Amino acid sequence: MIADIIALGWPAWLAGAVVLALLGLLIGSRLPMDIGFVGAVSLLLVAGVISPGEAFGGLANPGVLTVAVLFVVVAGIEDTGGIRWIVHNLLGRPASLLRAQLRLTLPVTALSALINNTPVVAMMTPAVTEWARATRLPESRLFLPLSYAAILGGTCTLLGTSTNLVVNGLYLEQFDHGFALFSLAPVGIPVAVVGLGFLLLAGRWLLPQRRAAVRALENVREYSVEMLVSPGSGLVASSIEAAGLRHLPGCFLVEIHRDGAILTAVAPQEKLRANDRLIFVGAVDSIVDLRKINGLVPAPDQVFKLDDDRSRRELFEAVVGEHSPLAGRSIRSGDFRNRYQAVVIAVARAGRRLTGKVGDIELRPGDTLLLEAGRSFTQTQRYSRDFLLTRQIAGAGLPRHERAAMAGLILLGMVVLAGFGLLPILSAALLAAGLMLATRCVSVARAREAIDWSLLLTIAAAFGLGAALSGTGLAGVLAEQLSALAAGHALAGLAVVY
Repeated sequence: MIADIIALGWPAWLAGAVVLALLGLLIGSRLPMDIGFVGAVSLLLVAGVISPGEAFGGLANPGVLTVAVLFVVVAGIEDTGGIRWIVHNLLGRPASLLRAQLRLTLPVTALSALINNTPVVAMMTPAVTEWARATRLPESRLFLPLSYAAILGGTCTLLGTSTNLVVNGLYLEQFDHGFALFSLAPVGIPVAVVGLGFLLLAGRWLLPQRRAAVRALENVREYSVEMLVSPGSGLVASSIEAAGLRHLPGCFLVEIHRDGAILTAVAPQEKLRANDRLIFVGAVDSIVDLRKINGLVPAPDQVFKLDDDRSRRELFEAVVGEHSPLAGRSIRSGDFRNRYQAVVIAVARAGRRLTGKVGDIELRPGDTLLLEAGRSFTQTQRYSRDFLLTRQIAGAGLPRHERAAMAGLILLGMVVLAGFGLLPILSAALLAAGLMLATRCVSVARAREAIDWSLLLTIAAAFGLGAALSGTGLAGVLAEQLSALAAGHALAGLAVVY
């Protein structure tokens, strides 16, 4: 084999050396994968081993394009409340770790068979984090099952993994037709069943049990927040337990204000009524989770007097400055909403929550305000003397619950069109992504953010490396040698049997 490789000439040697060096860097360093792959392809391009068309041809591959489009489709599902629905309805509150892993892996496997598993994992990661906090389960025993369930589910259909789509794209370049959506199912489903069985049985011994040390050390700044049960929502007539308000991570329900009466020490079986005012106490991350519950809205009516749509708003924390015109005045008398186009949801002073009506709180320098405002608030107030510090709370965007059914129908339509061969997979995905944007299930800005460009660059650059190995003949020599080696082992095995 060495003689055959030597006979290929320096382009093959360089291609092989670059691939080996790339693998070594990825294994032994923290080099980002996309930087490594693009750098390797660039080196081969500069050396003349591959042409520009071969180096960047992967960007036009149907499989790579399909992966990119599916990120937009999944963003539509996520932005219409898919994560909250999965956590509350599918994952629930299991009685043991094994049941938790079972509840997690089965829906993830099924979902990964219908949607590309990379965005599925990206979508489920915050859901599992929230679920682990709520159920007091170690995340270290949930994230690996999540990953492997997505991989196993991805082997069942053509849509499941980026690898399947890329291989199908290469196949389409050579032939007039590709694989059908369920061509891999006869092999993929048995593999998924066996893999999940091993994962669930052996997980108790193989998976580590670690808890994040930061949670035991953090000094949580708590807020007291008042939420209103919307009339006509699904929360009306539901119990506190059934509504998912009993075991909120880092947050607890203090009391309910109803028809002039105050209910304290609220029982799990207490039924919610329309216009109930619920008083919660918790850290900022927990307040973010509260805002995403369908049927709960902030009790301060000033929130609904802001000009822009609530789905376009975010949460911010801002510290009142010493020279702020707000210092020494109440929020209401300071005309906060009109002055800053923002509404104060809660106030913390010296790390402690302040109770009472928000509008009546007299602000002092150093008070921390939890605000709901448009996405440009940080930019407009960055250099203002009114606030010492402003920061946007990550992941605080509001789901578009009213469009959840539409997003589900679009996803189902994509699967049906691709599954029955009515449209090519790329065309079905493009149609679904276009409908997500047209129906405002996802915004244009969010669609751009949802696409994992580093992953796409990595896959596209891998095509360039493949072209280098194939064009120099190195791939053919290695394939022949591996085939001969496998045949030799098979013959040896037969000789032993006989």
